[in-house]
Amino acid sequence: MPKVKTNSSAKKRFKVTGTGEITFQKAFKRHILTKKSTKRKRAMRKKGLVASTNKDFVLRLLRLKG
Repeated sequence: MPKVKTNSSAKKRFKVTGTGEITFQKAFKRHILTKKSTKRKRAMRKKGLVASTNKDFVLRLLRLKG
């Protein structure tokens, strides 16, 4: 029986914390930053947390038990 592979794009985008929460980097902070407010850019620096509604799906992509 072949091994089940982890989704490669998901393992690059998500990280599981010690408490079991799943974090990700906020989007829209790569370029065209001059028109975005400082407050908006500062908020995008912080890690995002995956909502509980999507957590099961992300865990399935990462092949982890929920």
